[in-house]
Amino acid sequence: MGPRGVHVAAVVLCALGGPVLAGCDSAGTGVPESAGPTRPAVGPVRLWPDLPPATNPPIDYGESDIQRVPGIRVTGGDVRSADAVEVVRAEVRAHPDARTGGDGLYEETARAVGACVSEPASCPVMRPYYRDLTGDGRDELIVGIRMPEQQVAVRVYRAERGGLTRIMSTVDQVISVELAGRDLIMRVGSAGIPGYEYRTAWSWDEQQGSMLPTRDEIVRVGPSGGRTPAGRPPGPGPSGSGPSAPGPSGSEPSGPEPSGTAGSSGVGPSPVPPPEGTP
Repeated sequence: MGPRGVHVAAVVLCALGGPVLAGCDSAGTGVPESAGPTRPAVGPVRLWPDLPPATNPPIDYGESDIQRVPGIRVTGGDVRSADAVEVVRAEVRAHPDARTGGDGLYEETARAVGACVSEPASCPVMRPYYRDLTGDGRDELIVGIRMPEQQVAVRVYRAERGGLTRIMSTVDQVISVELAGRDLIMRVGSAGIPGYEYRTAWSWDEQQGSMLPTRDEIVRVGPSGGRTPAGRPPGPGPSGSGPSAPGPSGSEPSGPEPSGTAGSSGVGPSPVPPPEGTP
């Protein structure tokens, strides 16, 4: 390409990109101009480089939450074929004395779950939600269980091998639970600092085979309780699980809503419209 061809190409490129392109002349003369000094890039600096490496391998964080639900069968790999109340009751029957960990419930909550059939008005299992959280094209079952002092147990189940596997279980003093893409986001009332709250995003981890708290942040809230623009994208870090520790459209549940739902307690998953094509 001769000098004239180079000049024409430069003019066309500048016309397409506009004056924001470095070296383009905003006056349209075709003469390159300096974009000004560029700040040098600064890479991360490692502090105390002589610190020894970890001697113990990291613990598989999600391992304790993966649990096969005994006695529950699903039809055609569809989690909607399993009743959410029966799923939680099956777990309580299998672990009646569990007070901590993935199966942990307060004693009075476990009793109320066991009586959901005879006393449905006091059943603490909230309405189920359905969402593809693993990216395999099939929905997972999302269950919330109300407990004392605004504590809420949130559990997620995946259909596999004709039954259900629990891939997430956590308990916290929940303000709300939201669905954003394939993330389940929990807002927790107290961050231990006045005027702030926790927000944790749980995401599917293929290697662990479970939902993990992949993003955790402390968010400043306004006087009315709303989040302020001060919140930044969350950084990594797990949130607590077990009773002792503190978006785009999703699928609505089918069937009647159990008594004592999220609406009556002020907590629980935010209502979301069903995606196009979902019954």
